[in-house]
Amino acid sequence: MSLANYLVLAAILFAIGAVIVLVRRSAVISLMGVELMLNSSNLVLVTFARIHGDVAGEVMAFFVMVVAAAEVVVGLAIIVSIFKSRGTTSVDDVNLLKN
Repeated sequence: MSLANYLVLAAILFAIGAVIVLVRRSAVISLMGVELMLNSSNLVLVTFARIHGDVAGEVMAFFVMVVAAAEVVVGLAIIVSIFKSRGTTSVDDVNLLKN
C-alpha cells in the first residue's frame, strides 16, 4: 500500500468522524466521532513522518493519543453526570450551561 493510500484513508476516516459529530445527537456517539477524527489525524502524522524519515510525526501522534485518552476520561465523566441528573445523553436536551 502506497503512502498516498494512507492519506486517502485518513481523509475518509476524518470525513466519517465529522459526519458522525454533526448528525448524531447522542453525546457518546459524538465522542466516538471525535475519536475517529483524532485517529485519522494520527494516521496523517505517522504517514508524513514516514515520508520525511523522521520521528517527529510519530511523537506528535503519541501526544495526540495521550490527549485523546484524557478527553475520553473527562468527556465520559461529564456525560455520566449529565445522564444521572437528566436521564438522557441527547445533546439537544442538555442545556446546563445556560444562564
